[in-house]
Amino acid sequence: MRHLSDSDFETAVAEALDSIPPRLAKAMDNVVVLVEAEPPEDDPDLLGVYDGTPLTERDGWWAAGALPDRITIFKGPLERMCRSVDELREEIAITVVHEVAHHFGIDDHQLHELGWG
Repeated sequence: MRHLSDSDFETAVAEALDSIPPRLAKAMDNVVVLVEAEPPEDDPDLLGVYDGTPLTERDGWWAAGALPDRITIFKGPLERMCRSVDELREEIAITVVHEVAHHFGIDDHQLHELGWG
């Protein structure tokens, strides 16, 4: 298990977001990415979660006054599953891409088929 400071972990999440192709990054709409120490107690191994309405399910009425969707990345489980800082940074990037894909309406089955499961 390897650890990053909270600041370094947040930087790794930001770097993962920066690695998203600019065309896709520009298409992200009304979404915030957060880092929390631990997931809910009932799902202690959860690495990240997307909470919102995927872009593919939004209608014109949706955007007016809607709260932002949330992508939350959980530091604790990611650190516990990794043996090195390099592996941790790689898993952070995979988790961020996975949750961003949900924002675009890509489900877990499709992500597994694409190798991002």
